[in-house]
Amino acid sequence: MRRRDFIGLLGGAAVAWPLAAAAQQSTNSKRLAIFSPSQPSADLHEHSESKGWRALFAELRRLGQIEGQNLNVESYGREQSTSGPEALATEIVRSNPDVIFVVGPGAVIFKKLTSRIPIVAITGDPVKTGIADSLAHPGGNFTGVSVDAGPSIYGKRIALLREMFPTMSKLGCLILRLQWNVTQGPAIRAAAETAGHPLAVSLVEMGTSEAGYRAAVESISRDGADAVMVVESPETEQKGALIAKLLGDAKLPAIFSFTESVEAGGLMAYSFDLIELYKRSAHPIDAILRGAKPGDIPFYQVIKFELSINLKTAKQLGLSVPPALVAIADKVIE
Repeated sequence: MRRRDFIGLLGGAAVAWPLAAAAQQSTNSKRLAIFSPSQPSADLHEHSESKGWRALFAELRRLGQIEGQNLNVESYGREQSTSGPEALATEIVRSNPDVIFVVGPGAVIFKKLTSRIPIVAITGDPVKTGIADSLAHPGGNFTGVSVDAGPSIYGKRIALLREMFPTMSKLGCLILRLQWNVTQGPAIRAAAETAGHPLAVSLVEMGTSEAGYRAAVESISRDGADAVMVVESPETEQKGALIAKLLGDAKLPAIFSFTESVEAGGLMAYSFDLIELYKRSAHPIDAILRGAKPGDIPFYQVIKFELSINLKTAKQLGLSVPPALVAIADKVIE
């Protein structure tokens, strides 16, 4: 073989090898689709401003699932949901990813669309919504994390809010329409009835604008509510600072579901640890990508909640915070 031909052959092999390696890497990569229509898609990645999403991807990386290497991530957020969450979910199922990660009440949408694609969800009560036979043995194509600690959690939040604001007479509830109609609604109604408080409910949609939330708060006030419970969802977590400001301007004491809302100016929260939930979610995603069946992976249920109080906001609302409440708080913002 002539020297020029030999060098040419080496050069061709040098070019072909990385291409072949890239093709092999692409072939071996798994596809993770993320569905969170309340949040901007720019947040649904490992360099997100959201601590929860950063925690998810950091844990996936620790487990060996690395975006851009053996994992392709397709994020479907607010920008892709212009035709509604149902249409977006249908598009995701049609694309046939290896796993779908769902954040929020939208998990029930996928139940109607697929019984084959594995789905990991951060959701309410998976048994009540019919996506799992039980927490220990889901049995179908769903697993993940349940943020529903049972109906008592709403009774606890109402009791804490009443301790902060003893003269509360009518409770406002800011909640997503899907949650009110399908998931948390019955438990909240039962808790309010047991506590002896009539409800003024304001339902909001995924992706509601600032004007929409302003209208929701005005509606709650108009219905006679003098205090508010903001129910947990990716939407209310994303809009926590805005909701806190609107409720503060309306002089409505409120209890939130996220500590971050209190840090942004909300009065108080009885909340679970978002970072822990996202880290927990990485484990069933990893297990499924390695071949496990979602129906064999137990749902993790939140059991730890923390109380946080913003003393500055309490002062602005003219509230005297009971020393006993401060004493049991896990976080106090002065």
